[in-house]
Amino acid sequence: MSTSTRRMRFVGVSTASSSIMKVFPLWSDILGLDAELVGLDIPLGAPAESYRDAVAAIQGDPSCAGALVTTHKIALFDAAGDMFDEVDEFAASVGEISSIAMRGGRTLGAAKDPLTAGLSLEEVLAADHFARGAHVLCLGAGGAGTAIGWYLGRRTDAPERMTFIDVEETRLRHLRDVLSAHAPQVELRTLTAAEADAPAELAALPPHSLVVNATGLGKDRPGSPLPSSAVFPERAVVWELNYRGSLEFLAQARRQQAARNLTVVDGWRYFIHGWSQVVSDVFDLPMEPTLVARLAEAAESVR
Repeated sequence: MSTSTRRMRFVGVSTASSSIMKVFPLWSDILGLDAELVGLDIPLGAPAESYRDAVAAIQGDPSCAGALVTTHKIALFDAAGDMFDEVDEFAASVGEISSIAMRGGRTLGAAKDPLTAGLSLEEVLAADHFARGAHVLCLGAGGAGTAIGWYLGRRTDAPERMTFIDVEETRLRHLRDVLSAHAPQVELRTLTAAEADAPAELAALPPHSLVVNATGLGKDRPGSPLPSSAVFPERAVVWELNYRGSLEFLAQARRQQAARNLTVVDGWRYFIHGWSQVVSDVFDLPMEPTLVARLAEAAESVR
């Protein structure tokens, strides 16, 4: 690394195995950043001091422009939120930080997931998609599920009904607190996995509805939140947020794709938009669609 090279940190659990480690050098060249990406691994369940030390390390490195945070977004906010000079609206509302930008001696925190979700969904949903009566079933009510609900609730064609299923009532309660204030016009249903009949929920959805796997199942842990007998609604948009792993949910949707006339999407574009928007934030760069297309093409070459 030359003395002029800037640094971006990647706060995660096992960052060396992430696809971004192969992608970032290509992006740095395209963007003219002269920057390197350096992982900062923190184990799950780490003490609060680990997160404060991570933020302090970023603040104390004059070469560091900022960081992307994954997995630890909520834990970092809880432990080190007072170390930020400013956080954006969504970060403050949901209590998580996914992007850290060092700017003019100030530490800025943001939660980019609603933007990332919106950019990804706008590639597959028409601007009036929900005006035809489509509903939403989101399996998972963690950070990604909440961000998707936040984005959908602010669309001009916001769905009439959104249903979220999660194994933890605490996550559902948090989601209700956030979305009921943000999108009071939407009928919001929350069910624990224990009480929900997921196949029946699918069967009750109108055509064209959006079905999302935001549980994480099929990535680090094998499995699907739906039984193999589940049938997707006709002409549904089925979104698997994962792009690597065993991807059982994605396989289920693809088996029904032709017969049910489904639009099936994996998480690759979500990955592209998630990283490109944080890179834009960290390095204070405009990220036009044509530039994102170039970055996506480069990433595809090493996928």
